[in-house]
Amino acid sequence: MYNVCLRILNHEAEAEDVLQEAFLDAFNHIQSFRGQSTFGAWLKQIVVNRAINHLRSRRLELVDLDSGRFGEDDGPDYADTEPYDEEGIQLEVERVRRAMQQLPEGYRIVLSLYLFEGYDHEEIGNILKISETTSRTQYLRAKKRLLEMLT
Repeated sequence: MYNVCLRILNHEAEAEDVLQEAFLDAFNHIQSFRGQSTFGAWLKQIVVNRAINHLRSRRLELVDLDSGRFGEDDGPDYADTEPYDEEGIQLEVERVRRAMQQLPEGYRIVLSLYLFEGYDHEEIGNILKISETTSRTQYLRAKKRLLEMLT
């Protein structure tokens, strides 16, 4: 759960605080858990909502859809077919993690919620109070920017 907070907030101390607040929320509202999902999924939703609300208090600004060139279609993306050696994989993971931390906040959050937390664009739109189209665009632009940073 800490990693969920950290990926969204990109700040260790804030992630720790938000996680603690989320656990307190869960404890104080345990009676509202109805068993319609797993306890872990229920708790994760509380953590994500708490982290997003914390960002809103910092005045989260998503990148404007009409700005920049990151939404243009440059053709299909092809993944590298060359395998990585075992030691190199860990270095690549760390490199990607550092690059993600450098993404604009809106890009980073949508990318994290979609790739790591498994939310679809409709859910992301509801969580962030943006349209599904904006979520998709933010995701595609984030992915493109991340690939540019890594090459």
